[in-house]
Amino acid sequence: MKTFKRYLNSFFLVELIKGMFLTGRHLFGAKVTIQYPDERTPQSPRFRGLHALRRYPNGEERCIACKLCEAVCPAVAITIESAERADGSRRTTRYDIDLSKCIFCGFCEESCPVDAIVETRVFDYHGERRGDLLYTKEMLLAVGDKYEKQIAADRAVDAHYR
Repeated sequence: MKTFKRYLNSFFLVELIKGMFLTGRHLFGAKVTIQYPDERTPQSPRFRGLHALRRYPNGEERCIACKLCEAVCPAVAITIESAERADGSRRTTRYDIDLSKCIFCGFCEESCPVDAIVETRVFDYHGERRGDLLYTKEMLLAVGDKYEKQIAADRAVDAHYR
């Protein structure tokens, strides 16, 4: 009996008809397409996008060259060189992130004791060649300066998670 029923279902294309009804039901429903450049989807304050180096309000860079972010990076995408300044503090002379290697895990951000390296909500950047995605210290500081208000607001919202 079971074989006969299966034969009838395949002969009358029951599964195909069920699939067509399902398609027809969704065909006339409300559309959820977002027109990307004009419309944006909402993002979480914890979204991990383009990296940025932050500064203190007095303009001094936050990075103290502890190299924790370089050590914790699983993709070995961060390169840091440091030097001692005249006042005895240590600062970076070179801070490079190769975004073609980066897996955007956020470990660098979590390990930083002074909140110097952060991942912003910026996701619409590109590089046409491999070297275009190698961000230097100056480029990272420029990103941080440009998006500081958004970064600070996200940090305030995200403070209860830390």
